[in-house]
Amino acid sequence: MGAAVALAQTAAPSANAAGAASAAAAAAAANAKPIASNAEQIARGEYLARAGDCIACHTVPSEQMFGGGRPMETPFGTLYTPNISSDKTFGIGSWTADEFYRMLHEGKSRDGTLLYPAMPFASYTKVTRADSDAIFAYLLSTPPVHKENRAHDLRFPYNKRALLLGWRTLFFRQGEFKPDPSQSVEWNRGAYLVQGLGHCTMCHTAINALGGNSASKEFQGGLIPVQNWYAPSLTSNKEAGLGDWSIEDIVDLLHAGVSKRGAVYGPMAEVVYDSFQYLTEDDVRAVAVYLKSLPGHNNEVDKSPKSTFVTEEAARLVPLGRKIYESQCAVCHATEGQGKPPHFPPLADNQSIQMNSAVNPIRMVLNGGYAPGTRKNPMPYGMPPFAQSLSDEEVAAVVTYIRTAWGNHGTPVSEHEVNALRSAPLF
Repeated sequence: MGAAVALAQTAAPSANAAGAASAAAAAAAANAKPIASNAEQIARGEYLARAGDCIACHTVPSEQMFGGGRPMETPFGTLYTPNISSDKTFGIGSWTADEFYRMLHEGKSRDGTLLYPAMPFASYTKVTRADSDAIFAYLLSTPPVHKENRAHDLRFPYNKRALLLGWRTLFFRQGEFKPDPSQSVEWNRGAYLVQGLGHCTMCHTAINALGGNSASKEFQGGLIPVQNWYAPSLTSNKEAGLGDWSIEDIVDLLHAGVSKRGAVYGPMAEVVYDSFQYLTEDDVRAVAVYLKSLPGHNNEVDKSPKSTFVTEEAARLVPLGRKIYESQCAVCHATEGQGKPPHFPPLADNQSIQMNSAVNPIRMVLNGGYAPGTRKNPMPYGMPPFAQSLSDEEVAAVVTYIRTAWGNHGTPVSEHEVNALRSAPLF
């Protein structure tokens, strides 16, 4: 500062001083990041943040983006997502790129606090440093939200973060994604998006009593705790999963929310709306290529001979279910369950209808719903709710009929199962 003042007070600076100033200016210009490059990094960061679906968790619907505070109900209590806007007091505006990368890569906040695994750091650890820096640059470019973070409301002993050390030992493997040289560039890109930013295992792998999931059961489907939606298997089995889906059908489902094979509803509709519809078709295709390569499993639909009780229960419910289907459902899904794709998905030979878990078809009959409005499908058709017009027995009957008609291999649904889902949250 003293040298700068002295130069300012000198009417005619020496040639040496002028040369030094010129050199300093040149060095500063050389070290400065070009505006275009910074803009490109921010744009890339926005794209990657979309791929990671950051907005879904860190934004309360209808409130300011990335302001946090969205409640995340878990079997252990309620977590409230943090503010990740550029605000320097409550957000990440005063963080460094190193601290942000450590948070993604190690699952630790800037002060070393261990993060709860509702933040999918077990997947985000695979994100490369360059992608982490781009996401960080984008978040810092967003408007600051001066909103204080809300404390979690977890039951004892889950409010003791020291227990997370045990969880991390069991379920967390730190490390960036390593491409498989035996696979194609497209396959590796899909693997990176699915395993890392997409954190697909968070829903599509069953959660155990400790809130973790087993690598041996990855992508084999699981019930999403508290939300009570079933995330179906993604493995390439022809009984369930994506084994006999074409790449084009998978791309359509993820990009548009509807395809000839079905439509997305519930939590997956939000994923497509906030995330997948914004990805390039090449990236969505890479995801489809990777998912198609997953090893299949044979236990996702039970085709074993049914017990006498199951057969009798189906016989009791099916006549009523057929009557309800013909009067309420056939106009959209057709008399033989073939549907009217892409807006009204088929029910015959539909893996999601036949899965061992009947949660999703029960919820669709009770609550109805819309596929997400996307760029490729801006005006989606919806299904009306029947919770107010059909009794538990009637819902059980029509779902039983759908799961067992037209060669489907599902099992009957009980009135108790229907009643238990009547009060389940929509998302």
